Amino acid sequence: MTGFPPAGRLGGAPGWYRGDCHTHTVHSDGELTPAELAARARAAGLDFLAVTEHNLAAPHRDWAGLGGDGLLILLGQEVTTRTGHWLALGLRPGQLVDWRHRVGEPGFRRALREVRAAGGLCVAAHPHAPYPGGDLMFPLEEFDAVEVWNGQWSSALPWNADNGAALAEWGRRLAAGVRAGRWQPALGNSDTHLDGQLGTPQTVVRAEELSAPAILAALRAGRSWIAESAAVRLELTAEAGGRRAGVGERLDTGGGSVVLRLRLSGVPEPQVRVHTERGKAQWEPGWSTSAAETSFVRVEVRHGDGRVAALTNPILLG
Repeated sequence: MTGFPPAGRLGGAPGWYRGDCHTHTVHSDGELTPAELAARARAAGLDFLAVTEHNLAAPHRDWAGLGGDGLLILLGQEVTTRTGHWLALGLRPGQLVDWRHRVGEPGFRRALREVRAAGGLCVAAHPHAPYPGGDLMFPLEEFDAVEVWNGQWSSALPWNADNGAALAEWGRRLAAGVRAGRWQPALGNSDTHLDGQLGTPQTVVRAEELSAPAILAALRAGRSWIAESAAVRLELTAEAGGRRAGVGERLDTGGGSVVLRLRLSGVPEPQVRVHTERGKAQWEPGWSTSAAETSFVRVEVRHGDGRVAALTNPILLG
């Protein structure tokens, strides 16, 4: 069990579920209690929430009764070391991941194996955070996913240079990863410490149901996109020869032309760019490519001042 037993209205049908996988409460360095954080999650329209205290297991007595009624609570930890932070998502109740390792030490890979043995996910957290220990020194390729958008400073600056560096680094590595058959999905989380930060940004996943195994599987597969808030709605699909695929899926193009379809709302005067292994291009209706030209397509949506409003994981072309 990687989440506290639900009180009701979880499970259900396949669909898109919104969540925040990086949060803190008074048990580490946040200002909200678990009950307050759960209430904020419901008010923000989130479907799932990951508890990721610094080097602490989620206390059962405080969280056990807060899930259910449409809110899934995932157990996790922010593994906080002197050479970077990473998220362990999908832990067992009471499980604590050893953080007493540095880059180059065997304890790092041992900790990764422990998380995966529990069915969990290892995520590189804020790889370019501007404080001692926040700049990730562990090899990015060791992780299952990368947090490219961290909203800890969102109340003052929703998009900053640190997020820009993380997104650019992830984007540069994506083509090689797709070609090698092992690419890392991108996540966006609030890293909530203060009231008003939760869900800014949030990760929207296509899962088989609202359950811990299903959400973790969707995150691992990259069937997800990132939104600055619940106001942003997006659907990206690629079509070829009567076949269709969405974000995180592979499209068998049959060697033919691929047409991209985008539905977007909640972003006034959006600037949309399509990213491929050949670079980026201005979005326009009927935008097309082929598997001979690129192994993937993804989309970034920005405001007029350059701030990111949404971004997707890739659709793979074969």
